[in-house]
Amino acid sequence: MGGVSGAVNTADRAERVPKQDRSRATRRRLLEAAVSCLAERGWAGSTVSAVAEHAGVSRGAAQHHFPTREDLFTAAVEYVAEERSVALRALSPEGPAAGDRRVVVSALVDLYTGPLFRAALHLWVAASDEEQLRGRVTELEARVGRETHRIAVDLLGADESRPGTRETVQGFLDMARGLGLANLLTDDAGRRERVVEQWARLLDGALDRGGAAPRSTASATDPASATTPQPPFTD
Repeated sequence: MGGVSGAVNTADRAERVPKQDRSRATRRRLLEAAVSCLAERGWAGSTVSAVAEHAGVSRGAAQHHFPTREDLFTAAVEYVAEERSVALRALSPEGPAAGDRRVVVSALVDLYTGPLFRAALHLWVAASDEEQLRGRVTELEARVGRETHRIAVDLLGADESRPGTRETVQGFLDMARGLGLANLLTDDAGRRERVVEQWARLLDGALDRGGAAPRSTASATDPASATTPQPPFTD
């Protein structure tokens, strides 16, 4: 009997694993669909039914995972924040962006003009009117903002012990965010390229003149030559 019982338990476990995998996959599809709907339709057009249709699941399946619209989009806030953090961490100082501020500036601006940031903007607007979203959005945006600043400092080779360096880096990030806002209405890639070129030159002058260690070509291949990372921005 023990052998039969063991076989049944093993079969039960084997059946549960695919069900769990399917459940996780459905949940992820719903979160991705919520982000896409926000980016494409805004808050007003992002109903549970619209998200379910976009994800290719029934409304009932969507409500099984997220009983209310607020549950769905609160989870979407966390998903967007984590995906933005993953994209930021991919821009490591030892990666392809190292050693060239023009590449760094362009890569960071791309993060602010892509679909994840567009979805985040719609979440900000929704949170301004939705009390249940506001606290969570504010908390997560503060976390992403600190991480963005820290990574930008590392990639740009900036020395934040020098007066004005922190403000210079933050000014650049504010500019990149502004380009993301402008991109909601028009995709002016040509103008954006010129702005990126100018900011790369400005940062070269300001950070190097201020005493930040220049990001030489050698630092791209020799991690030991990279500037020591500074503490994260916490304001």
